Amino acid sequence: MLDMIIDLWITSGFAQLTLGHIVMIIIACILLYLGLEKGMEPYLMIPIAFGMLLVNLPGVDLMVAPTDNSPGGLFYYLYQGVQLVIFPPLIFLCIGVNIDFGPLIANPKTLLLGGAAQFGIFAAFLLAVAFNFTGPEAASIGIIGGADGPTTVFLAGQLAPHLLSQIALAAYSYMALVPVIQPPIIKLLTTKKERQIKMEQLREVSKKEKILYPVIVSIIVILLVPTSATLVGTLMLGNLLKESGKVPLIVNALKDSLMYVLTIAIGLAIGATASAELFLTVEVIKIVTLGLVAFAIGTGAGVIGGKLLCKLSGGKINPIIGAAGVSAMPFAARVVQKIGQEENPNNFLLMHAMGPNVSGIIASAIAAGLFIQYFAG
Repeated sequence: MLDMIIDLWITSGFAQLTLGHIVMIIIACILLYLGLEKGMEPYLMIPIAFGMLLVNLPGVDLMVAPTDNSPGGLFYYLYQGVQLVIFPPLIFLCIGVNIDFGPLIANPKTLLLGGAAQFGIFAAFLLAVAFNFTGPEAASIGIIGGADGPTTVFLAGQLAPHLLSQIALAAYSYMALVPVIQPPIIKLLTTKKERQIKMEQLREVSKKEKILYPVIVSIIVILLVPTSATLVGTLMLGNLLKESGKVPLIVNALKDSLMYVLTIAIGLAIGATASAELFLTVEVIKIVTLGLVAFAIGTGAGVIGGKLLCKLSGGKINPIIGAAGVSAMPFAARVVQKIGQEENPNNFLLMHAMGPNVSGIIASAIAAGLFIQYFAG
């Protein structure tokens, strides 16, 4: 009986626990708390954190590759959608269905803010090179600054597959932490008076404009940067399906069912790569730090661009909408709306912020295309 108890203990996960496992379990539990209790982007945070928790429980083999004697773990197969860059274009298709380009069409000047916010990508790229990362690795790290998880996975999967899990985890974590990271930067770079600026209601955009927009953008952007075709093409196709009004069943399936299935699948897959052996390294610390710097610079550059437009418009544009130029949609736009209403209860900036927000998605996809064209072309 004693031998059975000893054998049970030896084969249990408790006997195999290391300090690294314990640290990662604690981190996973903190992230779960933020998602469950604080409501911090739960659709992303909960699956990422739970995947991280499961993979750091000793004895769990959910990420094991298939062999002649084993079919492989569940998370191994989910991760193939990440590693083979299958999930990112599908997610872009779903995002396209959820996007309304109306605010951007109504106020095309906000396109500049989406572009300005991508400055963080290129700043972090240069910093990563200075940290002795190779060009392709630096590009994959820099794209974190766009706060666009699917684009980050897409680029890292092609240019730096050996760093894919670490980079993807950093990107999705920062997307989930947008409500924490952005407000201090926005308030630091703007005055209370600027944050109180009330913007005029946008003009109504016609159905014809909305249908033509994804077609025109696809032609211009893909001809300009052919390597952006996968992401830009699927994004615009999704939007065209929605605006056409001809395929409501497909639109509903993409908007709801497929989007949520892909979100939980990619969240679990990314979280499950955060094993103690892989995550608790100096390299990961560098990637996470550079990703944060990229995101902070991108947010700041968007706000500074907003301040410039504010001055050029004679004070008609609230500069904080520039923070939504990072691609984290609709998280960044919601942050702008929240801050705007805190300063002025009659201020409704959500639709105004959606202009730079959706343009940021296009801009980050173009940036990824440029990196692929340069390093893999």
